[in-house]
Amino acid sequence: MDESPAHLAPSLDIEEVEIEVTAADKEKYKRLDLFLVEKLPNLSRSFIKFLFEQGQILVLNPNPNVKLELKRVPPQGTKLAVSIPPLPAPNALPQNIPLDVLFEDQYLIVINKPAGLVVHPGAGNPDGTLVNALLYHCLNQGNDLKNNFPSVSDRFRPGIVHRLDKGTSGIMVAAKTQKCHEELVKLFSIHNIERAYQAIAMGSEVLAGGKIESTIGRHPTNRIKMAANVREGRHALTHFKLLEQFEKCFHVELLLETGRTHQIRVHLSDILKTPILNDPLYGNPGEHKQRLGKNVSQIIQDYPHPFLHAKRLGFIHPMTGKKLFFETPPPEIFEKVIQALKGK
Repeated sequence: MDESPAHLAPSLDIEEVEIEVTAADKEKYKRLDLFLVEKLPNLSRSFIKFLFEQGQILVLNPNPNVKLELKRVPPQGTKLAVSIPPLPAPNALPQNIPLDVLFEDQYLIVINKPAGLVVHPGAGNPDGTLVNALLYHCLNQGNDLKNNFPSVSDRFRPGIVHRLDKGTSGIMVAAKTQKCHEELVKLFSIHNIERAYQAIAMGSEVLAGGKIESTIGRHPTNRIKMAANVREGRHALTHFKLLEQFEKCFHVELLLETGRTHQIRVHLSDILKTPILNDPLYGNPGEHKQRLGKNVSQIIQDYPHPFLHAKRLGFIHPMTGKKLFFETPPPEIFEKVIQALKGK
């Protein structure tokens, strides 16, 4: 692991939880922060306050006569959207899945995630995830899981702060204590983090660099996809730099200034019209291989993942104040495709 000061750029992956105030809620609770602590037991009252101050607690059905305040529960029927870090399934079990650990102390762990590993359990992926691996890793060290992972409703949930898609490889950080989890989220929220990606994308011509800015939200007809500039989308900003242009594709570096779901994949496919090579959701892998020719298609063959890698992660350790910087090369298949495109 290398340590060096990093140029820090903001990034935060969040989920939006919707909560509606009922008549019973209005009767039971007087304060909004106490109401939300009850509804979101994984979050502390101070952290709820932090989210509120950061503008991460919003009213979905605004009423000009209602001012959202922590000291007062809004009227019955008010729908709230709370943006919080993603949380895995509450009853994940430890599983012996090898981890490439780049750094670890009593507060957090940094790993190099392989393409194909899902971050946390969910529909279609009940186990075999990074969360299962993290639970086993700490248990195998003799750690007390209850004391060393943030818990929700007395069930264990490793402190996932940000996510990588299943097919994306690269660097991730997870918290091992509730306090570190909350502090990491704050760190991401105030923009003190660097996350740089590399991708191979389809396209015969692209600018040398610039920024891609839009809103990103759920696709209006295909609910497993995200889309740019849709109604009720959230602001998304990506900076990009061309590393090398080939005849029908290019190698690019991307820095996130926000962390929306599928942000890089959507910005490249929807805005620049240059989908990531082999992306089955936002591109056409069969067509990609056909366009790039026999040498490249023989390397890719049945490889099922997009060529997207989280290469760098830099941040200040929230508990020790130490500057941490990590960098990993893309997977071997990524490098082989680059060499084939160069004619080597």
